[in-house]
Amino acid sequence: MSVEETVKVDSKGRITIPAAIRELFDIREGMYLLMVADRNSKEIKLVPLPISAQLVKIKLIVEDRTGVLADITKFLASRNVDIISTKCIVLKREELGECEMIVDISRSSISDTATIENELKSLEPVKNVEASKMM
Repeated sequence: MSVEETVKVDSKGRITIPAAIRELFDIREGMYLLMVADRNSKEIKLVPLPISAQLVKIKLIVEDRTGVLADITKFLASRNVDIISTKCIVLKREELGECEMIVDISRSSISDTATIENELKSLEPVKNVEASKMM
């Protein structure tokens, strides 16, 4: 199901999320939304987040081969890390790729960025990891 609404930007760059969309996603006052802007596609996505969300941005350099992204997502899922956003690109075909992820660790046993980095570095296809808290 898709709902389209047109909104107007005010003089301070603000928009009002239409009531139909707020109701559809149970967006309430005080909630956080993750805004993801893609310059290439000229799209802006808003992702409602639970109040308890603990967002971490992860940047990985990985081997470019079949199944690497599946290995990483399975690894994060096994630790109850919720993936909010993922973008992966090939840096050098069949050699290196780069993935940027935004994850929520609020329901995970992992509570800090150093642990995420160290655990992901233990995966064979992962060459480098940088993780930083977003909020």
